[in-house]
Amino acid sequence: MYYRRKVILALLQTFDDRLDKVSFQKLLFLFTDLQAKQNLKPAFHFVPYMQGCFSFQSYADMGTMKVYNQVTDSEKVWEKKDKTDYMVMLNPKDKQFLFYLKNQYGKRTKDDLIKLTYTQYPYYAVKSTIKQHHLNAKELQVVDDFIPKNNKTVLYTIGYEGISFEQYLNKLILNDVKMLCDVRKNSLSMKYGFSKNQLKGACEKLGIKYMHIPDLGIDSNKRQELNTQSDYDKLFVTYEKTTLKENKTAIRKVLDLISEHKRVAVTCFEAHHCQCHRGTLAKAITQLPEWKYELKHL
Repeated sequence: MYYRRKVILALLQTFDDRLDKVSFQKLLFLFTDLQAKQNLKPAFHFVPYMQGCFSFQSYADMGTMKVYNQVTDSEKVWEKKDKTDYMVMLNPKDKQFLFYLKNQYGKRTKDDLIKLTYTQYPYYAVKSTIKQHHLNAKELQVVDDFIPKNNKTVLYTIGYEGISFEQYLNKLILNDVKMLCDVRKNSLSMKYGFSKNQLKGACEKLGIKYMHIPDLGIDSNKRQELNTQSDYDKLFVTYEKTTLKENKTAIRKVLDLISEHKRVAVTCFEAHHCQCHRGTLAKAITQLPEWKYELKHL
């Protein structure tokens, strides 16, 4: 079992095997914040969402653990069914963090935890649909000040290699991206969150439009044996002479989307744009006569 799932089960165990779903997310967030403050790798990452800090990965893990009857849920509550003692499986620091959470927040209500996280971590409240019910005018203004606002027109490129789904989404949010253009030939991924429907659904819930443009992708069979930068460079020369030459309409579509939405990101897998066709695509877009914007690689 993944260690992060042991953390979830130990968290539920610490709180008498039962937590409402909102409190669960808030307590898991506070747990990972304690990890980060100790320079430990957080078990989960979070994004600002409809009720504040939220981990898509933890939600997916809960779904898997339901299948194995380790947890069960109702509309509002998670409950641990597995009788295994997961606390003994955690490292000493994480045990300490869970004991701290129980002592500090064990008697706090769901509303208390919402208020706490919204005021102490206002970025994670920027997408909340319930913040008006929990914050006063001054506190709402603080949250509003954390909302990314930028009217400058920018084309971004972004890859998801080496980062979590939530880290990826936070890059889009923090840069106020309005439209994500997925330029993979095949929009399936073994990595959680990055298959088309998952990515599209999460983006749209965060107020980011999504469009898949497979015509600008590269066939997977052409991506074999890429061991050096020279190998990548040769591939992208071919990509420029074939795919980009044959799909000028699709390239102009991206430019039109930039003109319409102002802040657009093109995405694929590789971490570095110099090893991804999105870098070559972005270069082609900037060479169009109508180009007058800024290009940034995230």
